[in-house]
Amino acid sequence: MKPVEKTAQIDRMRRRSESSDLTSEGSQEDKPTNLLVATKQANGILLTQPEEIIQEDPLKTPKKESSCRIGIQVFFPFLIAGFGMVSAGMLLDYVQHWPVFMDVNELFILVPALLGLKGNLEMTLASRLSTAANTGAMDTAAAKKLLILGNMALIQAQALVIGALASFAAVLFGWLSDGVLKIEDALLLCASSLITASVASFALGGIMIIVILLSKRFHVNPDNIATPIAASLGDLVTLALLSGTSNALYAKFVASRHLWVIWLLCSIFLSLIPVWIYISHRNPTTRKVLSSGWTPVISAMVISSGGGLVLDQAVSRFPGIAVYSPVMNGVGGNLVAVHASRLSTTLHGTGKPGDKIRNPDASKCCGTFRGQDHGKAARVLLMLTLPGHLIFLLTISYVQAGHTSLTLYFAGGYFACAILQVALLLSISTWLVYWMWNRGNDPDNFCIPYLTALGDLLGTALLALTFVVLYQFSDKDSDVGT
Repeated sequence: MKPVEKTAQIDRMRRRSESSDLTSEGSQEDKPTNLLVATKQANGILLTQPEEIIQEDPLKTPKKESSCRIGIQVFFPFLIAGFGMVSAGMLLDYVQHWPVFMDVNELFILVPALLGLKGNLEMTLASRLSTAANTGAMDTAAAKKLLILGNMALIQAQALVIGALASFAAVLFGWLSDGVLKIEDALLLCASSLITASVASFALGGIMIIVILLSKRFHVNPDNIATPIAASLGDLVTLALLSGTSNALYAKFVASRHLWVIWLLCSIFLSLIPVWIYISHRNPTTRKVLSSGWTPVISAMVISSGGGLVLDQAVSRFPGIAVYSPVMNGVGGNLVAVHASRLSTTLHGTGKPGDKIRNPDASKCCGTFRGQDHGKAARVLLMLTLPGHLIFLLTISYVQAGHTSLTLYFAGGYFACAILQVALLLSISTWLVYWMWNRGNDPDNFCIPYLTALGDLLGTALLALTFVVLYQFSDKDSDVGT
């Protein structure tokens, strides 16, 4: 076909598509897709690929929200998530005295890595689906089916790979720290990590999909509620699975030296990795993430394991830190995930990763809390830190959890660490989201793993520093609150 004839045919297809859109119901939402279909048909391209089902509409950008609306939508899911973190902290404070945790200290290194896996996978899933919902990529049943099946297979593959690597990192860090390596402990860590990662990701991924679909149906911005809800049960479910699985394996198979059962469990879960990779690779909505999304989640696992090493050393000296660590880390990761998800949705409404940013000053860390759009949202998120932590601290004190008295000195040091952690994370997230976008990487897939892992490392390190400082000015007791 000659170029002139092809151009004329494209014009006829465009006019025909536009006229049919004007006479059909819901024409304004379908126009970009119809025009793309018409253009590809005119060029002789057969529309047999599933990619044609999902088209993001760049015109469907989120509406501007007031500070009050942002605060209300974020605070209640954030509060629910916080109570989940408080429950996780109380559970960690309880299980740290179990024989398996006392004999296999590397489990403390594994805790932040697996709790961070919720941030690396479920929050990333929530951010991807939130962007898809806000940009019109989930408007059809076929699009929803592709997104759901592809993403569930993807997070299973990522969860098993990261779970195996996290157990290896825990064994390595434990060996470097203690100079002792036991095969039975390594097998226990591997089996516990794989089972926990797979089951937790399947359950939490399903909850995330339901939350996104309900948010879209009731016209609530999923960016504001999806990531906090991902954390509401994430820490508790993951920690409960890890402690329960490791305790059962330790009592029934390690103590009785029936290690072949643990070998079998590890082999079964590891053999499922190629299956999930094959399914997610066949799905067009996750094929790109499958090939490019490993670096952030693996790097985040290493960073979180560093936080676990700090926790392992701190718990041996200050047992009271166990109940506060999931709360401190979870709140920071929660709030920064909301901020990153909102930034990513806005950028997706203006173009594709790699496109030039209209306001380059917005990408600077110093501009995080300025302006009326994302600066306003960042200020709201930072202001939620104090009342949230106050409620969580009072809850922990009321139920008499932990080994630390809630005094004015302890509360002041704790709040200072919390504010510093969240302010640093919000500033880093602003720079990181725009930097990833300029490099052509989707922030939904790349940013949240790094940010939640940094939240784990910063939170644990600052909390340990608080305990050390208070210990120096107290009666030199492990109960640094006195």
